[in-house]
Amino acid sequence: MNTNANAAKRLPIAGLLALAMTGFLALLSEILPAGLLPQLSQGLGVSQSMAGQLTTVYAIGSVLGAVPIITATRNWRRRSLLLLTVGTFFVFNTITAISSIYILTLIARFFAGVAAGVVWGMLTGYARRMVSDELKGRAVSIAMMGIPIALTFGLPLGTFLSSLIGWRSLFGVVSLVAALLIGWIIWKLPDFPGQSAKSSVSVMNVLRTPGVRPILFVVLAWMTAHNILYTYISPLLSSFGINKIEFILLVYGIASIMSTFLIGRLIDRYSRPLVLGSLLAFILVTLLFALSSSLPVGIYIAIILWGFVFGGAASLLQTAVAEAVNEEAVDIALSLSSTTWNFAIACGGAVGGILLDAAGVISFPWVGFILLVLALIVAFKAKKYGFVSKR
Repeated sequence: MNTNANAAKRLPIAGLLALAMTGFLALLSEILPAGLLPQLSQGLGVSQSMAGQLTTVYAIGSVLGAVPIITATRNWRRRSLLLLTVGTFFVFNTITAISSIYILTLIARFFAGVAAGVVWGMLTGYARRMVSDELKGRAVSIAMMGIPIALTFGLPLGTFLSSLIGWRSLFGVVSLVAALLIGWIIWKLPDFPGQSAKSSVSVMNVLRTPGVRPILFVVLAWMTAHNILYTYISPLLSSFGINKIEFILLVYGIASIMSTFLIGRLIDRYSRPLVLGSLLAFILVTLLFALSSSLPVGIYIAIILWGFVFGGAASLLQTAVAEAVNEEAVDIALSLSSTTWNFAIACGGAVGGILLDAAGVISFPWVGFILLVLALIVAFKAKKYGFVSKR
């Protein structure tokens, strides 16, 4: 009896790391072109701006694909769906590696983006089903670990490898990782049934669930504020006289990874205080950016604090969404959250571009400040449903 109780309280690390690697693969597939624009431009015979659209169509695929595919496949067994998704990465990254036709490459990137949308819609729910109630938040933190690792090391390492083996071989390596991951999933990841075919859960039912809409608003406001700053981090730091962008991003990424471990230890007991504290900390970051233009130490403190805030954001927000609905609705709710997240990325880039032309980089932290204050107010009020207090 004690053996079973102890087993229930252990984290299935190998399986959770397979989920983390799936998230790493999804995000790495998205961001790689950002560091390879000159090579992609030359290899595909297009301008660099056209090569940049390889990232855009990936994001569009993620936004458009998550909700309808998660809804259509909700009665599928979970491991089968995940294997199909990782297999999609293998196929379309392989096409990217061998294609010399720009339109074909765009199509491949779009469908890889659709697969990523499905990944973000099911990772959290999968991780939560693998553990007992008191470990769900920690399991989600491990499953989401691939995000900060991909952002910190994936792009610079990918860019470096591309200089050695070429961008086509690099995408071939990514396809090889997907193939190995398929074996890892079959070996170590438990399978779970999908929803009953008689389930009446729908997107509209989930949206009407108390707490879901406040959480989605916080996701939208928080991630739009983040992406206004992150998308245009280079001109923002240059305005402060800081030109070591690679070093700054490395510091930011290390802080994000450290935060992921810390949040994982605390999330199951203190999820509401962590959300409110993270929003307050990010508000402080925007004020430091706005008021420390002549004080470099303030900017460095802001970067480190920002990394800590972002590192745990995915775990906190995805956990909040999952806990706001019943188990049958988790995957649909998470697909709505991932769609909102990806929409916020697009909003951050668009709004940041408008602000850059109209008011300059000095406007970024102030707009972020307003968005985050609104998010904090909504999160604070969502105490009964949404960001629930745990005692």
